[in-house]
Order: sequence, then C-alpha cells, then structure tokens
Amino acid sequence: MLNSPIEEIKARLDIVEVVSSYVKLEKCGANYRARCPFHSEKKASFFVSPRLQIFKCFGCGVAGDIFKFIMMIEGVEFPDALKLLAQRAGVQLKPIKPGLKSERQRLYEICELACKFFEKQLHASKTGQAAKEYLLSRKINEKSIKEWRLGYAPDKSNALSEFLLSKGYKIEEIKKAGLGVRNEEGRYFDRFRSRIIFPIFDSNSQVIGFGGRIFGPKAEKEIAKYLNTPATLLYDKSRVLYGLHKAKLELHRKDFCILVEGYTDCIMAHQAGFENTVAVSGTALTPWQLRILKRYTENLVTAFDMDVAGDSATKRGIELAQGMDFNIKVITMPEGKDPADVISQDPGLWEKLVREAKSILDFYFDSAFSKHNKNTPEGKKEISKIILPVIKKIPNKIVQSHWIQKLASELDVKEEDIEQELKKIEIEDKERVFEQEDDLISGPSKSRKERLEEQVLSLIARNPALHQIISDQDLLFLDERTARIISKLKEVFGSKEDFENYSQRFLVFQKALSPEDFEFVASLILEREVKGETDINASQEIRVCLKELREIRIKEKLAEISQKIKKAEEMKDYKKTEELMKEFHQLTQQLAQK
Repeated sequence: MLNSPIEEIKARLDIVEVVSSYVKLEKCGANYRARCPFHSEKKASFFVSPRLQIFKCFGCGVAGDIFKFIMMIEGVEFPDALKLLAQRAGVQLKPIKPGLKSERQRLYEICELACKFFEKQLHASKTGQAAKEYLLSRKINEKSIKEWRLGYAPDKSNALSEFLLSKGYKIEEIKKAGLGVRNEEGRYFDRFRSRIIFPIFDSNSQVIGFGGRIFGPKAEKEIAKYLNTPATLLYDKSRVLYGLHKAKLELHRKDFCILVEGYTDCIMAHQAGFENTVAVSGTALTPWQLRILKRYTENLVTAFDMDVAGDSATKRGIELAQGMDFNIKVITMPEGKDPADVISQDPGLWEKLVREAKSILDFYFDSAFSKHNKNTPEGKKEISKIILPVIKKIPNKIVQSHWIQKLASELDVKEEDIEQELKKIEIEDKERVFEQEDDLISGPSKSRKERLEEQVLSLIARNPALHQIISDQDLLFLDERTARIISKLKEVFGSKEDFENYSQRFLVFQKALSPEDFEFVASLILEREVKGETDINASQEIRVCLKELREIRIKEKLAEISQKIKKAEEMKDYKKTEELMKEFHQLTQQLAQK
C-alpha cells in the first residue's frame, strides 16, 4: 500500500502543518501542544507528534492521523477528507464513478455548479447586469464581486433546476442541497429567484450554501428581503462563519477577529484591508462558531447592534463568548449605520472605529449610564441591573474588584452595597452546552485496570522485544482488545531483532493492526512521550503491571464466585455451594502466592 494515494498524501503532508492551519500550536519539547479544538478546555491538553505524525488530546481522548483530524475538524466522511488532503498535497486521485460518489460529494458538486450558474447570470442577463450595477453602487468593486463569486438568481421558477437536471442530477438531490422547494400542491420550484446571490463557503473554500437578497421584479412586493439555504448535510448556519475561508491566515497573523452581521459588511471589510473579518450571517453567536474561532484567536472585536438592557440573542452570544474566556471589544457604530455603510462612505473612519473599540465592560458602562440617570434611585437601580450581571461573570477576582470599585464610584454608593447586590445575582451557566458535549466525547473515567493495560501496551509498542515477557497465561488476565493487540504484536515481532527504526516499526504496526487498534496504540505511545516517561526499567514495569492485573482479575473472579455461593445457599444447593467454595479457596491461594 506504499504506492496508494493515502501513503503518498502522508508522505507529502506534515501533520503539524495541517493542524496548525486550524489550531494555534506551540512547541513543547519534541511535540506541539494547543487547546483542543474538539472540546472546551482552559489548559492545553491537545498534542501533535511530528515524529509519529499523529495527534492526541489527553482531555477528551480523541486521537488519530491527518485523515482523522480533517474528518473531525471539518465534519466530513473519509472520502471527503481524502479529497481535501489530496488537493492540499497535490496528489491526483483516480476519478470516481458517479454511482460510487458519496452523498456529500454529490451535494458539493451541485452547490459548485449552482454557484457557477448564478455567477454567469450576474454577468450575462439584463437583470443580472442591473444587479451588478447595484453592487458597484454599494462600493463593492469588480475584484470583490469576482473573488466572493457573487451572482444573480433569475426570476424564473425552475431555471437553476433545469440546468442541474441537464448535468445529470436528480430533483431530490437538488432539494437536499437546499436549492429546491416543493409546495403543498407538490409543484417543484427553485428556492432562489430574483435575488442577488452570496455563496457561502466552508473553511476549505467549497460552496456549501447560499444567501440571497431580493432584487428585480419582486423587490417591491411583500417578500422576504433576505433568504438563506436551509439546514442541509453540508450547511448549518449555527456552525458556519461567512468569510472564514478568506480570513484564516489573517486571524492567525493579527490575532484578533472582527465579527460583523452581514455578507456585505464582511466583503466590504475585506475590501478595505480588514481581512481578519467574518460574519455570523443570520444567527447570533453560537457555541460551535465560538469553538471554530477559538482555533485561531481568543480576541474578538464585534460590530453588532447590541441592546445592553434587553435579552437579545446578540447579547447572549457575547455572554457565551465571555464564558469561554474570549477577550471581547465592541466597535461603537454611528447611529443607523452598519459597517458596510461606514466603509463605503469613509474607510478611514472604519479604521478609527476598529482602533478605538472599547472593552466589553467599558461598553456596558457607557451604554448603561447614557440610558439612565445615575443621580436618581431609579436610575441607579436600572444601571446596576445592566452592569452587575456582567461583573458577576468576571472569573478573575482582582479584575472583578476593579469594576466593583468603578461602579460604586460612578453611582456614589458603598462598595459593600455593590457586593451585597452581586451576591443576589444568579448567573446561568452558559458553558453547560460544552460540558454536555464533553461528557459525550470523553465518557466515563478510566478504571485502574484500563490504565494498567494501556501502560503495558505502550511499553510493548515502544519496545517490541519485550513481548517475550508476556506469556499466554498472562493474556488470560487482559481484556479482549488488549490481548488481541499483544498477540498480534508477538506474532509480528517474534522473529525480528531490529526495533530501532521508528518509521519501519510503525509501518509494521499499520499493516498488522486494524485501523482502530493502530490508532489506539499510537495514541498510547504519544501519551507516554508527552508525559516524558522513560523506558529505562520497561521490563520491570511490565512485570509489575502484569502482577497487579492478575490480582485484579482474581479479585473480580472471587467477587463473582461470592455472589454465586450466596445464590446457591439461598437455593439450598449444597453440592453447588461446595464446588464453588473449592474454587474460591484455590483462587485465594493463587492470590496469596504473588
């Protein structure tokens, strides 16, 4: 399999380079570390080994190679991960017969063809030309129109679907891509009609959905101004950030992200040189979007229209970001203006607004005090209702004390009174959604037996010659997977003497073990390396572990027999009781021997 595209991709791509395009990695000895992108954590427990070409998180337990990483980070199946990495590595994959393509791949193709169709309509049709003139009048230039692949959906019921059907796709596939709608009468028509089209991309620049702004004959009618692709296999608005495919490198470089609300805002910001901008496009900040952003930066600068006194979705999203330890600043926009308006009228003003963005606490203070009279009892009460919940969320007590002092001074009240009111506030745990996901990922904690077996496996994998220590009798005291892996390693390395070449050894591992077993063994080795544990007394360590595993298994067996004896006595089966007692006695003697 060395000549397979999988091996060729692995030979051309370094896992450190692949992972670092999604996650900020820091050097840690021979390895790299970061906060895990797959679960919420405050300490970095996610490690990448350049020597083993695998990753491992010791917080949630996920591990694997570059293919597993791409599958998890992009939420795709193996064929799609293979395609993404092949494109990155410059490896040519053999064409796949249409009938063998995955459903996801078919939807990608439909979305790409739809995007090309809309692009052509913008430049070729009369109404499309008018739509393009409208975009240019909004100061979106020709370059941006091309780079963001903006288009136009004609005012016809099935123009797009007819085009896609002619390319060999089915009506149901078009519907699954979010491009078709079937009404109550069973009639099928295109979802996007008479609209300027904004393609939505995943982080690898693949089209996964569309946003449409009404334009043309239907613009004056009572119809939704904006329309988005519904949830599909490819697109979920709560998990997508518009413009991320273009912003990734700048997020790393500038180490902060500007968050805007609309497609046009994002495009104009990029056009003005603020390429570290993404848009939430039709949704408040969600846990999944914040997790994605956490891979690139912990610093957010928002340009949202936020009501500090209300219970708005935007405010809740900001609070969620606070709970995830993001550093948040707020751009104070001119009244009635959005970022696209400001940038089109005065790019210099936008630059100034970004530079002068306020910390989230300063923003809350300024907003609350501008809305209420701090010199009246009623005003003091309303101001405290807005600001106290925000102060309550500050995890650092010193920083929290600073803002308590400031609020007390501004309201001309005692700090003790502020602290008393603070105690009355109950804060909803905004991070619970992450904890629930983490529970599903990490599962129950490992038992002593599991840890001992993993220790034995990691030592044998790092020192294959030591497989001779483990006898067939020892295998009886191990669980099925551990015994299976060790048996296979004993079989493979039984006649070999040179175990020094790491790459050769792992090639043997890959061929001998199933993908799941290989991934498990590799993660154990990486864990031992990351912890800095040596193999100086590996043989002795294996013997100690085996001794304890034997004792654990005997004790488990004794507990089982005890229950059987109890049942036999209850049933007055004295013969069975006597047999069980003999077995119990033999096991206790074995336990006493070692």
